[in-house]
Amino acid sequence: MRMHKNNTYMIMMIRFFYILLLFSPKIAFAEKADREKPIEIESDTMTVDDTKNTSTYQGDVILTQGTLIIRADKLVVREDNQGFQHSTSIGNPTTFKQKRDGLDEYIEGIGQRIDYDGHMDKVHIYKDATVKRGNDIVMGDYIVYDANAEIAQAMSDSSKNNDGSVKKRRTKAIINPKKSN
Repeated sequence: MRMHKNNTYMIMMIRFFYILLLFSPKIAFAEKADREKPIEIESDTMTVDDTKNTSTYQGDVILTQGTLIIRADKLVVREDNQGFQHSTSIGNPTTFKQKRDGLDEYIEGIGQRIDYDGHMDKVHIYKDATVKRGNDIVMGDYIVYDANAEIAQAMSDSSKNNDGSVKKRRTKAIINPKKSN
């Protein structure tokens, strides 16, 4: 029994390290020049609340900043007291796509909700989350990417079946071989 638990633990650790390798620090995450570009947001409606430093956009929202494109049903953007931007996009689904720095490759994400923390430079993707980088894909109920530490983590939840039993959902990674020149 003890051997079985150790093998399961090792398999879990190997899978976790594969996910970390998927987002390895050898290659930067997003196009750095995008931060210097203006933000353009299109939507059906917009509400600005200066007292709370928030802007809410609803209805077929499209945010563009350089190579970054976010699509959502609703987008809330907030600026904190230190001037950092935070956003929450909600949709069925909500998506983002951005060119990777120095490469002719994109990173794409999809989920029901995507939160961006500008202060910590973290992206959180919730419910049916998928992140695609080049030809590699990670899926789970929740994915967080820390751009500063260049670490990604995917997690899945348990759900109840109709008969009341618990079903453990799992994360999934598809890592394709790198093409050699």
